[in-house]
Amino acid sequence: MHKKLFWFAGLFFSFSLMAQTGDTAFIKQIANEVLTNGKAYENLRILTKTIGGRLAGSPQMYKAEDWGFNLLQQSGSDHTFKQECMVPHWVRGGKDEAWVIPRAVPLRKTASKIKKPLDILALGNTEGTGSKGISAPVILISSFDELEAKKDQVSGKIVFYNYHFNPTFIRTFDAYSDAVKYRTKGPALAAKYGAVACIVRSMSHSTDNIPHTGGTHYDSACKKIPAVAIGLQDADWLAGKLNSQPAVWVTLKTMGHFLPDVKGHNIIGELKGSEFPDEYITIGGHLDSWDICEGAQDDGAGIVQTIEVLRALKALGYKPKRTIRFVLFANEENGARGGMQYAREAAAKQEKHLFALETDAGGFTPRGFGFTASEEQFNKIKSREPLLRPYGGGEFSRGGGGTDISFIHQQLNVPMGELLPDSQRYFDIHHARSDVFEGVNKRELELGAVNMAALIYLIDQYGL
Repeated sequence: MHKKLFWFAGLFFSFSLMAQTGDTAFIKQIANEVLTNGKAYENLRILTKTIGGRLAGSPQMYKAEDWGFNLLQQSGSDHTFKQECMVPHWVRGGKDEAWVIPRAVPLRKTASKIKKPLDILALGNTEGTGSKGISAPVILISSFDELEAKKDQVSGKIVFYNYHFNPTFIRTFDAYSDAVKYRTKGPALAAKYGAVACIVRSMSHSTDNIPHTGGTHYDSACKKIPAVAIGLQDADWLAGKLNSQPAVWVTLKTMGHFLPDVKGHNIIGELKGSEFPDEYITIGGHLDSWDICEGAQDDGAGIVQTIEVLRALKALGYKPKRTIRFVLFANEENGARGGMQYAREAAAKQEKHLFALETDAGGFTPRGFGFTASEEQFNKIKSREPLLRPYGGGEFSRGGGGTDISFIHQQLNVPMGELLPDSQRYFDIHHARSDVFEGVNKRELELGAVNMAALIYLIDQYGL
């Protein structure tokens, strides 16, 4: 009996060793293919330089959809299709402007010599001031608790949230999660107490003065007031001015507004499964970006990495067990309609989804992956961690996903994960005009694709 047990244990160990050796060899092939023949960097150049900013509803959105569809086909997709969804159509409407004036004077009489311009951007989804602008005194607010304490002083004023990124958070996404509520909720809360407009310190710890836009959400019960993000140097200057001279007036001029919703599309390519074609593994990023930048890191990098995984697996002749879907999601930035639609159709068709992976944290050096899964599922995939360590992506942690795949996770309880690149530089350029192709490193971008392809291969082979 004992001899048989030892024999079976030895046989199992031998098969496991053979499988691991085969996995190591194939992942090395993936790496060689991407690092030698990779197309991600050139694809990103074309996306950013010939199409540019791709906000939902814009002409550039449709150009990007056609570009993505054609590129998926060229990269070897077995089946490529568009999944329709209605997307919001917010437009900036012109140049966003702000300046400080020394006292309450009519806008038409404000001489240029007494203006101090402020570098600002209207927040996405906001209502603009109109061509006449708004002039009002500014009240400095450092937290929501302070807003509540000073609520009787807010009416008729511009609320300025000067909440800083916490520099002690090593994971910069933790600093973003801590601060972003002032952008998403701050304008609506200020309107609740009668504010006429809102200025928000940019969601960044950079050292420049470039403002960072991003979406905000109005409370239906309150007036929709204009809201802008301000560059960090101007934020520091304005805060200092208010601390020494409380009566500071600012003029804002923005033209943002909504047009009717329009048709957009998730762009989807598939590698058909050879054994379990009705089981799906999803990998993707979002094709849209804010209008004021090229969207190179957010999320052009994730888009071209997704397509590169497809291209590399196809080039190596890989026949997946399950069907792998490569999804270029629509409208993540100011509505997430693409992710919602993908989950809605998957649920309606009663599809079986094994895993979903999102890449939406920039094309920087890969560090690992975060997973939202059961303990058993996480432990299984974590056992494969050593296979990715040689390529930089071998730090597997609990917790992770992304906006677009969160909906299918919620509706169908699909385990999800996300690529975790080094995050230290991401919020220097996030939602800012500095997010351009020149800021992406070719080697870092390709290594991210290597690790994504390796993870997808392992999940396809061994499941969760």
